[in-house]
Parts: sequence; C-alpha cells; structure tokens
Amino acid sequence: MKHISIHWFRKGLRLHDNPALLAAMTDCHTLYPIFILDPWFPKNMRVSVNRWRFLVESLRDLDESLQKLNSRLFVVRGCPTEVFPVLFKEWKVTRLTFEIDTEPYSRQRDCEVVRLAAEHGIQVIQKVSNTLYDTDRVIAENNGKVPLTYVRLQTLLAALGPPKRPVPAPTLENLKDCCTPCKDNHDAEYGIPTLEELGQDPEQAGPRLYPGGESEALCRLDLHMNRTAWVCNFQKPQTEPNSLNPSTTVLSPYIKFGCLSVRTFWWRLAEIYQGRKHSNPPVSLHGQLLWREFFYTAGAGIPNFNKMEGNPVCVQVDWDNNPEHLRAWSEGRTGYPFIDAIMTQLRTEGWIHHLARHAVACFLTRGDLWISWEQGQKVFEELLLDADWSLNAGNWQWLSASAFFHQFFRIYSPVAFGKKTDKGGEYIKKYLPFLRKFPAEYIYEPWKAPRSVQEQAGCVIGRDYPKPVVVHEVVSKRNVERMKAAYARRSASATAQLEGGGGKKGAKRKTPAGPSVAELLTKKPKT
Repeated sequence: MKHISIHWFRKGLRLHDNPALLAAMTDCHTLYPIFILDPWFPKNMRVSVNRWRFLVESLRDLDESLQKLNSRLFVVRGCPTEVFPVLFKEWKVTRLTFEIDTEPYSRQRDCEVVRLAAEHGIQVIQKVSNTLYDTDRVIAENNGKVPLTYVRLQTLLAALGPPKRPVPAPTLENLKDCCTPCKDNHDAEYGIPTLEELGQDPEQAGPRLYPGGESEALCRLDLHMNRTAWVCNFQKPQTEPNSLNPSTTVLSPYIKFGCLSVRTFWWRLAEIYQGRKHSNPPVSLHGQLLWREFFYTAGAGIPNFNKMEGNPVCVQVDWDNNPEHLRAWSEGRTGYPFIDAIMTQLRTEGWIHHLARHAVACFLTRGDLWISWEQGQKVFEELLLDADWSLNAGNWQWLSASAFFHQFFRIYSPVAFGKKTDKGGEYIKKYLPFLRKFPAEYIYEPWKAPRSVQEQAGCVIGRDYPKPVVVHEVVSKRNVERMKAAYARRSASATAQLEGGGGKKGAKRKTPAGPSVAELLTKKPKT
C-alpha cells in the first residue's frame, strides 16, 4: 500500500538528518510537508520580532528547498488538535510523521494528536533527531532518575556509545514516485506568513546579523569547520564575552530551530578531532553539545523544570519583587556599563555570548539585584534568537545557584569581569555610544569620574546615564548571606523529610494572557 503522508515540521526545520521526513517519503505516493502556526506559543511565551523574523526566514528557506524536490511547504494556522482532523479527512491521510519533542506542552500536544490519528486509522511515526540521544532512554539507563551532574551524564552516554550518525537529506530519487499536490492559490492559503500577519512591526527588528534557515546554517557550519586549529583548540571559558565580533560559532539559533542538526554538528566535529590533539568536554565544542544534552535530559525528566516552586532540584529562595530594578536590568539601565551593554546587545541583536549571559544572570539574581531567575528567564525567552525551553530554564537555575551549581559565593563582578578581556571598553563604546568619550579608567565605572571628565565626555552620570541601581560591593556580600540562609533551610527541610516530615506540593502553573498575535494565528491570510 502506498501512503498519503503528512510530515509535520516543528523544531526540525531542515531536510538534512531528518529521519521522520524520510519515513514519510517511504512507500509514499502523496506527501504533504506542513508547519503549524500554533497560537499556544504566543499565548504562553514572549517572542521578539527578531525571533519571529528568524522563524519566517527559516520557513521560507525550507519551502525553497522543498521546491527543488518538486514539493512545497504548507503553513497551516490553528491549534494542532483542531487542524489535524480536518487535514486527515480533506487529504485522506494514512501516515503522520514528526520529530520527537520533550517539552511539557509538546508532549501533551503530541499525545493528543497521536490519539486523534488513531481514531482516523492513521499510522504515526516519531523519530529522535532533536537531541543526540533519546532522553527517555538516558533517564531509564540511570534507573529512572535524571542525571544531575555533567559527569554522571557523560558516564551514562559512554555506556550507550556514540550518537547515531545523521541520515542523508532526501533527493529527487526519494520522491520519484511521490507528488505534493499544490493548487494555484497555495501561497494564499498555505503560504509563509509575513511579520505583519504575525502582528509584528518589521521596523522594530534589529540588524539582520543571523539570517534564518537551513542553507545559512550549513554555510556557517562549513565556515567554522574549515577552521581546523580553532575547532581543535576551542575552550569555551577562554572565549571573550565582549569581543566586537562573536568569539564562538553562533550556531545556537540554528540548532534551536533545527535548521542545523545537532548530530550533523557532532559528527563533523568528530571527523576533525580524528587523529588530532583537541580540547575535551566540558570546554570543547563537543562539550557544548553535551551541555545541551544535559539540560534537555533534565527538562524531560524534572517536574516544573522552568519554575522554582514544585521543582524538586531547585533551592527555594525568598527573592525580592522589585519591578523597577527588573526593568532597569532588562532595558540596560542599571548604571553598570558592562551589564547595560550586554542587555542592549541582546535587545537589538538577539544574541549574546554565553559568558555575557553568566554576567547578567548573576547580576539579576544572587549577585546584585536579588530578583528571581524566573523573571530573567522570561526576558531571555523573549529576546534570545536561541531561546530554548530546557536550556533557558537549566542555565538560569545554574547561574542563580538554584540547582546544579552550588558555589553561590562565587560572584561575577559587573566591573572586573568585563575588564579581563576588554580593558579599553570597546564593547561598551559600541553598544552604549554615549559613553564612548570616557577615558578607559572610568568607562566601567563612570560614576567615579570627576564631574569635569563627565562633562567633557558629554555624559553626566545621574542625568544622561543612570547612577548604579545598587552598590555591588555592599549588596553582593549581603546576598551571599541570604543565599547561605536559603541553603540552610533546604538542608533542614531535607532532614525533616528523612525523619518523616512532608514537603509542600508545588503551586499550579498560571497561564499568562497572550498577545493579539495568538488570535491572528487562528485566522487564514486574506486572499
């Protein structure tokens, strides 16, 4: 029997290493590649215009690649559980394929879609290709528990062997007996959305430094893989958070959207490492992919992973509620130029170096402002091109010393850390140009400059640029004591539970109200 297949693109916006797509093409006479603009996402998470643009570009590139195979991408608007029954009947579908996604909403959604497919007598094929390994299998290998240290994860993966090799991209040969029916009004009914349709103003987008799409991803991968010595010597802690040009690959947005397969990246690195001296995990490029695997595994197995309450691995901390300080941090107005330059780069460009993320995350939470990591997580969720549910939650817990990392007394200085790699403050001058005339000795601490120097620089502190919102030397010491108290409470609670005491259950999640873009996604574009 020849199948009528739907392949459902979600994160894996690519043709290369897409086993679920190849499964859809096997014994198939009609193929419908679809992407669903699901209103759940804008209802439940913040998405910047920069990330919407990246998605639109990725979909456009995917459609162009499919056209080279005499196929097309069908972009469908609406809730998947409402959309699929209609498509199943209209297209007389017999098979549905998609890549496994381990996020909580995705699992719930996919379970319901599989149930609907069964009701219609449709075969469902799900494949692992968003991660290097099957996260459920990794947890099973650890006796059903999530590995809570990087070393433990490495031990488990060593027992499982290397990741599967990527599968080839489909060719015209794969589709020689298969067609994709397209009507004359295809673009009107199933076309790529515009930013305007998504409720976004293109004029508000930042510079297009990282164009979306598989084609761009593979070009960038080739560019970096040609730097053999750089790849072999790569050590993440040795890269610069404030270099004027990125000191890392910036492939993370492409991996987040699945424009680049993580397995393809892994095996390209393995080929380069073969027979050469090279750095090793956790600091190597392989190590960075394993960090991704670590947090994906944690996110797949830990309840309420993106929350403090109800999260069994997260220290319960009495964070302050200070909307004014939160806004100052998110808008780059803390009075600390290094922190503000990073947040300005994030807001305008959609990407910042991982060590820069360390600096601003520590500043917001345990270092200076004592504001919950959940608030920072929301800001990163909105502004980062590579915002990824598991990695975002995991890194914020790590950097706030709420989980995984517990040396809370180690605090990033908002002054000294940036000076290590950029004494002259060139990075600050780029993103905060109103400070560019300050002498190097004052550019990280402009409030210490004499009034005459400030006036000569054309920027008076307290008038043209804010004074520091807190005194780092004072609050950081106080916050160490507050963190020490939070850890003591956790220890006491654990002791009580061992002696027969019970813990409180986590609070139920609240669903935030969504912007109008969610409603727009339920409507078809005008013809």
